[in-house]
Amino acid sequence: MAPPRNRRPGFSRRAQYGLFLGYVGAVGGMLIGVALLLLSTFNPPAFAAVRGFFSEITTPVASGLTWVRTSVAGVPGGVSSYWNVRGENARLKKQMADDALLVDRARTLNQENRHLREMLKLRDVSTDAVAVARLVASSIGSTRRYATLNAGGWQGVKSGQPVRQPDGLIGQVVETSPNTARVLLIVDSESIVPVRRTRDGLPGIATGRGDGLLDIRSASVATMIFQPGDSFVTSGTGGIFPPNIPVARVIRTARDIAVAAPSANPDALDFALVQQTFLPEPTPTPSASPSAKPAAQKK
Repeated sequence: MAPPRNRRPGFSRRAQYGLFLGYVGAVGGMLIGVALLLLSTFNPPAFAAVRGFFSEITTPVASGLTWVRTSVAGVPGGVSSYWNVRGENARLKKQMADDALLVDRARTLNQENRHLREMLKLRDVSTDAVAVARLVASSIGSTRRYATLNAGGWQGVKSGQPVRQPDGLIGQVVETSPNTARVLLIVDSESIVPVRRTRDGLPGIATGRGDGLLDIRSASVATMIFQPGDSFVTSGTGGIFPPNIPVARVIRTARDIAVAAPSANPDALDFALVQQTFLPEPTPTPSASPSAKPAAQKK
């Protein structure tokens, strides 16, 4: 059966209008093209003006399309750069944390080496040094203030010997074992240290408070007035602590009692020097045996 000659696009007006507008557009485009061709041939200045007019219209549109194309093309690179920057940021943060840890360790070692050098220098100039030992434990959280040295009787440490640092007095040995010694710190409530004020030699007594500070009282009968900033050193009275070891500095006063901070902070100690007592222990004199007396009487 032969196809019908009627090729109209059915009864759809939308299709008819679309086909009509397509024809009109094609014919209009051809006419515009012919007009522009004739204009460019016979009147180039007018054609240049028309071309400039259309360029002004199309340039913003082309610029916008170029920006959109560039932005869309840069999306993968931007996403990749974001993840690369994020990874680099995490790596740098980890490196900074590692470097901070190394710096803290270096500072700790530097401080420990400095304290040890000062301690060795003090030992070299001290004629009564017994041993340089490390403070391996301290009863910071207790009401009693003790510390433990890793040196004992085998190293010559004896009960009663004073313990100090270059900054000042720490305490006194109260117990010893072969390789350890227990030290009563000067901030303990049972500690009593005879002291004198450096500016005028006023004698006093320094007793621990149990809270990291000391009470300074005048050893004389008359009530003395202390001033903040007064420094006290050991007086040598009692024969235990050698004289002129820094003990404390007054931070506030209350009538005839001064509250002072220790010159050597017991909570931040690492090494300590054990010294001989200021006055040696008296040696007992041998008494005559009973058998010798009758012999002398017989003569």
